[in-house]
Amino acid sequence: MHATRDTMSPALASDFNTAEARNHECGLGRTAGMTEAEQYMRRAIELAEKGRHRVMPNPLVGCVLVKDGEIVAEGWHDHLGGLHAEQMAIADAESKGIGTRGTTAYVTLEPCNHFGRTPPCTEALLWAGVSKVVIGALDPNPTVRGEGAKKLIDLGVEVVTGVMEEECEFQMEEFMHWCRSRRPFVTLKASTDTNGLVDGDPSKPAFRFSSDASLRLAHDLRANSMAILVGVGTVIRDDPSLTVRGPDIDPREQPTRVVIDPNGRIPAESKLLQDGEAPTLIIQSSKFDTNGDGGHVERIIVQEQEIPVSGVLDLLGDRGIQSLLVEGGPETWSRFLSSGMVNRARVCVSPIQLDGDGLLFYRGLLSEHMSLISESEVSGDSIEWWIRN
Repeated sequence: MHATRDTMSPALASDFNTAEARNHECGLGRTAGMTEAEQYMRRAIELAEKGRHRVMPNPLVGCVLVKDGEIVAEGWHDHLGGLHAEQMAIADAESKGIGTRGTTAYVTLEPCNHFGRTPPCTEALLWAGVSKVVIGALDPNPTVRGEGAKKLIDLGVEVVTGVMEEECEFQMEEFMHWCRSRRPFVTLKASTDTNGLVDGDPSKPAFRFSSDASLRLAHDLRANSMAILVGVGTVIRDDPSLTVRGPDIDPREQPTRVVIDPNGRIPAESKLLQDGEAPTLIIQSSKFDTNGDGGHVERIIVQEQEIPVSGVLDLLGDRGIQSLLVEGGPETWSRFLSSGMVNRARVCVSPIQLDGDGLLFYRGLLSEHMSLISESEVSGDSIEWWIRN
């Protein structure tokens, strides 16, 4: 047996911040011109979305079993430690009394071939008698990296790769990026008034001027991130919680909160140090009294007084953090944009005009390092999406 490859063009870029938009980007809003294999893979991508917010650090994966031209069973990776997509699809077939021998499995990511929280998916597929496996994206994780497909081929299973590959990779892009670079995928989130001001009076707490609808979408961004980063200036001024909140958002766990604080200026009474709501990591250049820190707080001392963005990303990547949301203010945004290491940026421009001489977001850095790919309106706010050049 041998592996064959199929390819197709990716969907056009869209607003990344809603389930509908993610589905569009993954090719779920169309059927015209799609091959039969692509339609089955499209359904597998759709199923994978059911695990969003609950499977990190694992990737989103979906699977369908096809017999005699019909989907007979479906599965997805629903939560960390739960069945993998292939295993759930096989269990679904068994619960319906449908035999799996001779079926074709369409799965968005190469089946794993190692023991982790669950047994290998290759073993489950072989045990079920699946005769053909169609794979969307090969797994770049060193623990898999082609070994799953190779084992199936060596044991007589026909394997096809590359069906809707770019759409599958987009759905799990943070996981893919971390596996290949060992650094988190970086999304920057910024909000300004109509003139680019971040706030009006720097001596007062920041005024939220984006709409409630935009705020809900911002919390969806947080829920899709393994860590949220701000500079210490934001903590001093706003005392933020940096947690995921919202009635329709239920992450498996709160993202790690990261503060860049070279000189140990974070107030001892700040919520981040005292509330215990989420793991909190303080990155600083000098020693600091930690007696007042809560048990959820960890401090890391780095040698550089000016903590480089590359060093922060290396540190977080080594901790297995695959996705980082950069919030904070113009100084933090500028540092990350200047580094050229922001993968994606979401800029919310409010129609409100602030009074006073506040902090200005320098948009020139956006156009220098990134390209605008999407602009839409949400309750009067203009939502821009940029991607790295």
